[in-house]
Amino acid sequence: MMVSLAALTLTPLSSQAQSGEHIKIAAASNLKFVLADLTSLYKQQTGVQVDVNLGASGNLARQILQGLPVEQFISADEDRVAEMVKAGRTRDAGQRYATGRLALIVPKNSALPLAQGLAAVVQAMKPGDKLAIANPALAPYGLAAEEALQRSGVGALAARQKVLGENIGQATQFVATGAAQAGITALALTTAPEIAHTLRVLPLPEHLHGPLHQRMVLLKEASPAAMNWHRFLLSPQAQAVFVRHGYALPQ
Repeated sequence: MMVSLAALTLTPLSSQAQSGEHIKIAAASNLKFVLADLTSLYKQQTGVQVDVNLGASGNLARQILQGLPVEQFISADEDRVAEMVKAGRTRDAGQRYATGRLALIVPKNSALPLAQGLAAVVQAMKPGDKLAIANPALAPYGLAAEEALQRSGVGALAARQKVLGENIGQATQFVATGAAQAGITALALTTAPEIAHTLRVLPLPEHLHGPLHQRMVLLKEASPAAMNWHRFLLSPQAQAVFVRHGYALPQ
C-alpha cells in the first residue's frame, strides 16, 4: 500500500495519536539531540512516547531488513531509504526532511589551528595523533568526511592516522574524550550543551562534500500514530527545531 505525503497531511494529530501510545523508530546517530528535543515536544503535545533506536544508517537498514521491529526509518542519507523501498519494506518512497552539514572538531584545549581549516589541522597533527570519522562503509557522514579530506587536498589518510567510529556519535565522542586529537562530525551534534563545552568547532564549507540530503520513510507496519509522528516531523514547528540544531531545510 502506497501512502503519499498529501495523504499524511489530511488527518489532525489529535484524531489518531492517543496518550500512552508508543512508537518505535530507527534513526541515524547524527539526529540524537534534535530528536531528543522533538520527541519531548511531541510527547508534551500528544502524550505519545517515541522510542528511538540510534545507529549508523547502514547498520540500521540491515537490521530493519533482518526484522528490527520499528515503524519508521530516519536515515542520514537517501540511499539507505532506497534500499528499504527496493526491498518492499516501506509504505512509499519517503520524504526528504533535512540537509546536514559537516564540522571539524578538536578538544577545547587543543593547540591545532582549527580556524585555518581542515588541511592545516591535518598537517599540524603530530605522529601518533588520530583524526576521528564515522565508518564510511556504514555512515553517510563518514563517507562525506572522506570526500572532504579529498577535496581539501589532504587526500586519503593512512590507517594509522584515523580512528573510525561505528557511527557519527561515537566518532564525536572519540574527540570529546581525547581519544582522538581531531575529528569530522555532524554539525548538529556539536550544538548540544553536553558536547559543546568540550570542543572547538569549525563548520566545513559545503563545497567540500556532496549535499547530505536526509530522508525518512514509514515501514509497511507503521501505525496511524506513527503516521502522525512522521507528519509532525515535516511540520513548520518541527522544521524550526531542525534549523536550530544546524540543519538546512530540504530542497
